[in-house]
Amino acid sequence: MAGRADANRRRIMDIALSELLRDADASMDQIARAAGVVRRTVYGHFPSRDALIVALVDDVAETVGAAHAAALHGVDDPAEALARSVLAVWEIADGYRLLISLAQHSVTVEGIHRRLEPVRLETATVLQRGLDAGQFTSPLPVTALAYVREQVIFGLMQAVNEGLLAPEDAGRSAAVTALATLGVPVASATELVARILADDGPAGTGNAAAPDARASDAAVPGSGDIGV
Repeated sequence: MAGRADANRRRIMDIALSELLRDADASMDQIARAAGVVRRTVYGHFPSRDALIVALVDDVAETVGAAHAAALHGVDDPAEALARSVLAVWEIADGYRLLISLAQHSVTVEGIHRRLEPVRLETATVLQRGLDAGQFTSPLPVTALAYVREQVIFGLMQAVNEGLLAPEDAGRSAAVTALATLGVPVASATELVARILADDGPAGTGNAAAPDARASDAAVPGSGDIGV
């Protein structure tokens, strides 16, 4: 019975994600109809629309963590590790950027930061290696640098949402910008990111997958608040 309940919950979440990325104002009734269940079934798993969005953001955070870990696996060079991490995380974030904008009203900025803490701590380790090796330079402590890397991604997500940056350029831009903020010459950063993309294909990692629903770029109410 538990297995069936878990499967139903997963199916509702998958359909809810598609509906919310297509229509940021999608109601629980709309989600229930799309899932082919009565509203009571959806509420049985998620007591409110906010609770459903929180569950979806938890899912995103887990997916981001897995993509980040996979991107770092077997990569010793700190600059390459950071570039691969940003490319992998961006591929996930790009697929969910409208959801994350929407989640500002349900999860709070603090909640999103807390969910990303494991990725931030692992990033800090990579940054420290680069600082110790002399590849990176910064007047900031490594914990602050980890936040800077995170903010590069959030800032570019907002830039894409507002039509200031083409989605197809954003991942590359995020990786180059993250390296440049650490003192890596822009030309060197651009060359490194181009090599990674050429070696591994458009995804930059070959293992992250974003939802098909990301093609929907409908405006999200309050998305102007994504800059965290």
